[in-house]
Amino acid sequence: MTLDQTSSAVPPSRSPKGGGAPAGEQPVEPGTAAVLAELLAVARGHPERLGPEGVLRLAGAYRGALAELGLARRRWPGDPRTAALERLVRDAHATLYATPARRSSLADFALRRYWQATASSASQLAIAAAFLLVPAVVCFAWALADPAGAGAFVPGSFLGVTQARPHGANLGLSASVRAAFAATIFTHNIEVAFLAFAGGITAGLLTVAALAYNGAAIGVVAGLAAGAGEAGIAAQLLVPHGLLELSCIVVCGAAGLRLARALVRPGFETRGAVLAREAPVALEMVLGTACWLVVAGLVEGFLTPAGLGLPIDLAVGFALALGYWSLVVWRGRSPRAAQAAARAFNRT
Repeated sequence: MTLDQTSSAVPPSRSPKGGGAPAGEQPVEPGTAAVLAELLAVARGHPERLGPEGVLRLAGAYRGALAELGLARRRWPGDPRTAALERLVRDAHATLYATPARRSSLADFALRRYWQATASSASQLAIAAAFLLVPAVVCFAWALADPAGAGAFVPGSFLGVTQARPHGANLGLSASVRAAFAATIFTHNIEVAFLAFAGGITAGLLTVAALAYNGAAIGVVAGLAAGAGEAGIAAQLLVPHGLLELSCIVVCGAAGLRLARALVRPGFETRGAVLAREAPVALEMVLGTACWLVVAGLVEGFLTPAGLGLPIDLAVGFALALGYWSLVVWRGRSPRAAQAAARAFNRT
């Protein structure tokens, strides 16, 4: 088929009696490009509108027009009809092979996508946890060995854990003060989380610094409290919200490390392509984690100052952290992994 045949269809001639084509003659089929243009006009970017048979016709017309385009480019590279055929083929390719737009709801994000994004960052989660926990352990030992030097590392307001508390962990705060305290806390926590995430743009340096500083501060506070004989009170003031809060900071740090990996080790792709793929996933991780930081802030503002006792505080803290990571494991499984687990269960 020539280029001229693709631009117009030749109508079949009719017999004088109007009975169709004369004997011995076949109607001339419309050009491939004309068929392709007609199908694209009906599909309007959604091939499912054509139905199964229509999609098969669209694919066949696309292959035919693509072959004609190769011939037209060799024989008539400057012809306007060649340019028109190129646009037609490009539109057909976009219609056939474009990724369907995801119309995801807020519920889908909360129940599936956030957890899958977090679970898919296992290596980054391990690295972020190491940058948080290693400084915490080192500074805990430092605070036990040199309380004066370690105490200068943290703000003075943190040193209250070293003081004796006759009323235990009950801070005696009114409901209004607790509400304001909770709002301040989770706002600060969200700021720290976004700092850990945004630090990925600095090749992860700021992310690592944020994780290490928070870990070091917690280690110093815990070490000072243990050295002063107030470890139980410190646990009541830190554990109920702290385990969930640290989990959230680790997740946001992992999101920042995903960005850093895209910049530092893009592999065989361009940095821009890898960053465009990783940034939405990392941002989903941070946005979802911000909601859990609000939960941690509410616990810190209302439950922690109430002084409910060490057993209750430990139970709340571990329940929140274990619940969160259980959701990461359970809801974070991809459908393929879930199917494999189901098959393994059925074999047992």
